[in-house]
Amino acid sequence: MSKFEKKIIIRTIRYEDIDEIVELGKLCFPNMDPWKRQQLISHLEIFPEGQFCVELDGEIIGSCSSLIINFDEYDDQHTWDEITDEGYITNHDSEGYNLYGIEVAVHPDYRRMKIGRRLYEARKELAREMNLKSIIIGGRIPNYRRYSEEMSPRQYVEEVMNHNVFDPVLTFQVMNGFTLKRVNRNYLEDDAASMKYATLMEWNNVDYRPTTKRHFKTAFPVRICAIQYMMKKIDSFDEFAQQCEYYADVGASYQSDFVVFPEIFTTQLLSFIEEKSPSRAIRRLTDFTEDYINLFTDLAIKYNVNIIGGSHFVEEEGGIYNIAYLFRRDGTIEKQYKIHITPNERRFWGIQGGDSVEVFDTDCGKIAIQICYDIEFPELGRIATEKGANIIFTPFCTDDRQGYLRVRYCSQARAVENQVYTMITGTVGNLTHVENMDIQYAQSGIFTPSDFAFPRDGIVGECHPNIETVVVGDVDLELLRRSRKSGNVTQWKDRRHDLYRVEQHLKNETT
Repeated sequence: MSKFEKKIIIRTIRYEDIDEIVELGKLCFPNMDPWKRQQLISHLEIFPEGQFCVELDGEIIGSCSSLIINFDEYDDQHTWDEITDEGYITNHDSEGYNLYGIEVAVHPDYRRMKIGRRLYEARKELAREMNLKSIIIGGRIPNYRRYSEEMSPRQYVEEVMNHNVFDPVLTFQVMNGFTLKRVNRNYLEDDAASMKYATLMEWNNVDYRPTTKRHFKTAFPVRICAIQYMMKKIDSFDEFAQQCEYYADVGASYQSDFVVFPEIFTTQLLSFIEEKSPSRAIRRLTDFTEDYINLFTDLAIKYNVNIIGGSHFVEEEGGIYNIAYLFRRDGTIEKQYKIHITPNERRFWGIQGGDSVEVFDTDCGKIAIQICYDIEFPELGRIATEKGANIIFTPFCTDDRQGYLRVRYCSQARAVENQVYTMITGTVGNLTHVENMDIQYAQSGIFTPSDFAFPRDGIVGECHPNIETVVVGDVDLELLRRSRKSGNVTQWKDRRHDLYRVEQHLKNETT
């Protein structure tokens, strides 16, 4: 009997589905702008659980997209562009109350097969699983154009809901348990059939359970301890480990959430490795990678603190990479490759660059790590913030004041233009026995956006330059969230996506 069977599957969308979904959109909405590939990529990067498709015998015949929001934070007469950040859903709020549906597409050849109902049921199940209060959708009313001369949008909607007029979208939504909230004008700019009007509809999750984690926060403080680390001669890895544990203990004694070490501070280990060639010395340094990872994993757990272990040179498949590791206090580990390699790193050590901007979940929200030179490229800060980062940590290593100031000024610029917190921490002292690591210059600091809610100079705290010390400071993620919504200036919200956008290309793929 198997030759007569047809296999229909409802599943989440994958990256390899993107081209097919773009073509599906062109078929379903021939007179409207289809999805852009980068928009769908953004959906999968930000909220993959909320993107569904229906597959019949290997062909995608339906799809839908959604995000989570706190609906109370949006204007009653919002537009589709406002509620979706122009289709990129970078405003997705994982702590929100409401699932917002932004599109449902069903292949014209497969309508009347309840494909749309299956997608709606997938959304409802997701809302139940994630304990969301409701699903909200902005629905087109594509038959309204036929009645526009005899009815107002409100009258048309009432006639449809009273079953006197049929509308393929609104009628379907009512049959699926959605109730009318209001009618919005100028909702979707290219929806000529609906004359730009849309119904705002809501389905309430009767299984919703209010939880304390969603209550309004008056503050969400995060404490950061930046280690301004002294590079001096040591005689063994155990001596290095002793210094690192001392600083982990210092950070924990101040009840820090993050303890952050500088870039390539593990080159201190070269002071007891007798190798004059810089390139060969770096390869010998990579032999300590497992010891380094074991050390900081143990310290993060022992002192109950998230540690950003500066960065370390690591050999992978014959290449040497500059990698920053996040050691969470629950024992899990993440890593960020340095993307932009300085001429000095390339010439002396043959370092290779990474190819992805990562954002990491922690118990203190989402963070990013951008190693030294990377903070000097504004595109990376924008991509990280679009992925949800609230803090960008920058371990650095510079040999003179000019190099240090490049890192500092750019870090402060990233804080202002993206409305995020940033932090830099560097090495000081000298390694007189190590080629290409002989002098250091640093003044570590923690920075904020520039507005009345933050410190006057946008500086939470900073070290004195060129001494071994730490700086500890608190940043407030709730204050940051409010500032993005209603600050004296709102750079993040006021970006002109109609003129420009920064996009990240996937590895081995053009977009």
